[in-house]
Amino acid sequence: MNIIASFDRSVYLELVLTALEENGISREQILAVPLDKRTEERKIFDTIHKSDGISLFDLGASLAVVFSVFGASYGFIATWGPIIWGLIGAVSGFIIGFLIDLFMNKRRNQKEIRKGRSTEVFVVIQCDQDRAEMTERLLWNHFALGVAKVRD
Repeated sequence: MNIIASFDRSVYLELVLTALEENGISREQILAVPLDKRTEERKIFDTIHKSDGISLFDLGASLAVVFSVFGASYGFIATWGPIIWGLIGAVSGFIIGFLIDLFMNKRRNQKEIRKGRSTEVFVVIQCDQDRAEMTERLLWNHFALGVAKVRD
């Protein structure tokens, strides 16, 4: 049976590897594979086929609604009227919200690159059926991000 677990690079990974060896699983039965970090910056603008879940549209749409309501309200006393001022408010609110989102996401990307976020490490353990339960419990107790069992 193979047991696969993922860990962040941390002390807990070293502790679980030591605990596995102390419980009778030899080094030849353990494979730890670290993933490579992304070296290039993430793209801010998504394509129609790939999306990272970060939207630059949300804050812009919210501010467009708020600014258009204020623009239309004050447009009743302004010279161009409520429709023009509502449209001006919507466009300016959207642009302001879009620029704020763009700036914040760019800063977040730079922080992640500077901080040097560590990547995950996958651990594959080959063990007997009778040690599988103990191995899985050890992995969960040492803060594994996920564990899977694969029967031969």
